[in-house]
Amino acid sequence: MRLNELADNPGATKDRIRVGRGVGSGKGKTAGRGVKGQKSRSGVTIGGYEGGQMPIFMRLPKRGFNKPNRLKFAELSIRRLNQAVEAGVLPKGDIDAAALVNAGVIRRELDGVRLIGSGKLTGKVNLVVRGATPGATKIVEAAGGTVNVTGVKPAKVERTVAEKPAKKAKPAPKKAAPKAEVPKAEPKPKAEVKKAKPKVLYTDGATDGEPDDLKKIKGIGPKFEGDLNSKGIYYYRQIAAWKKADIEMVEGIIDSFPGRIERDEWVKQAAELAKG
Repeated sequence: MRLNELADNPGATKDRIRVGRGVGSGKGKTAGRGVKGQKSRSGVTIGGYEGGQMPIFMRLPKRGFNKPNRLKFAELSIRRLNQAVEAGVLPKGDIDAAALVNAGVIRRELDGVRLIGSGKLTGKVNLVVRGATPGATKIVEAAGGTVNVTGVKPAKVERTVAEKPAKKAKPAPKKAAPKAEVPKAEPKPKAEVKKAKPKVLYTDGATDGEPDDLKKIKGIGPKFEGDLNSKGIYYYRQIAAWKKADIEMVEGIIDSFPGRIERDEWVKQAAELAKG
């Protein structure tokens, strides 16, 4: 016999049925719930239906009664009372529900305190409670104490909380000595940046005077005129001075149709406009 050979007796355990795992498993599709209807849905409990006969909860006779205004007591055991006596948290004299709540022996008084339990009590206590069992009463009396059972509901008690000592006021922060004012350095005047003039391409060197209206040349529109101006071409005499190499360069720089400048005879038109 080895550890890996330990097992239950055959038939002692049974694997759970895994439903909804395909129609071939026998419990697929509707998972054994049948088809449609109220009982095939989850969360439905039709209690007490037995096929039409009188249900069992109606066949059985009724017994007993649940009192609607039943009293609810805060139970105090002899063991818990003895812990409080040994800790010395109980006051001297008669100990009622308010004293037990303030001492932390019970949480709240409810409809009264009921003394229960068994064991041994090491100190003498005089209790005023709403109820007590005979055995618990004998234990208190055997320790030299008394149990006074009253039928009066105790007043609601608010547990007193010890006041926390006031926090010490923090000393006022020392004011730092004023820093000596350092004269601000006058800002240096910004050096004037001279804008470079646009480089004039394919010109005869003359750039004076007002720019010519290049749109008068057939084939040059406002967009093409702006493209030429961005390349430094403003005058008719600049276009009139173009050579074949200049025309090829312009067509390569400015997006245009190949051969358009020669076809529209820009150089010839510019030369005539320059004369006029």
